[in-house]
Amino acid sequence: MLTIYGRTNSVNVQKVLWCLAELALPYTRVDAGLEHGRNDEPWYLALNPNGRIPLLTDGAFSLWESNTIVRYLAGKHAGSLYPASHETRALAERWMDWQLSTLVWPVSIVFQNLIRRPPAERDPAAIERNLREANRAMTLLDEHLKTQPFVAGEAFTMGDIPVGATAHRWLEIPGIERPRFDAVRAWRARLAERPGFRAHVQLPLS
Repeated sequence: MLTIYGRTNSVNVQKVLWCLAELALPYTRVDAGLEHGRNDEPWYLALNPNGRIPLLTDGAFSLWESNTIVRYLAGKHAGSLYPASHETRALAERWMDWQLSTLVWPVSIVFQNLIRRPPAERDPAAIERNLREANRAMTLLDEHLKTQPFVAGEAFTMGDIPVGATAHRWLEIPGIERPRFDAVRAWRARLAERPGFRAHVQLPLS
């Protein structure tokens, strides 16, 4: 039995839950992180020394890092999420890596400041700096999606999951200036046709 430890308002947990939905895999989810605790307990740290969420257990096997979990699930259970073509799979993984290296950090800084911190604790300089960086990254994604319907080409793959979850979060943060991102919004509309996206990503920000 698959067990996922993490809270549903974590974008990293949302990626994994969306992937599980795409694969129609049964699983148990246990709240962990922030007010739920557990991720600082010795048994958890023995499985995930980072003490972060999510943590996946698959029988006796455990795995952490959300994009790695998505790759593992997609590869193990095969199908359209994990392209058979080495080239297409590399394109999907490239965008997964880009999400980690370029997109998620500035999005997270702005999100944490505007959604999870009270006004008195916000850092206006950090918001402004990371607003520019996130919009720059999203502009790159928008230009890419003008040429094809999904990040790795004509079909939805595992590559769309991390990028889609993070891009959706950026588009939903209220009160910030963004370009129109028409191609990204059209892509998000395609993602929103998928039940897993609607169930696990299209949630109120908190």
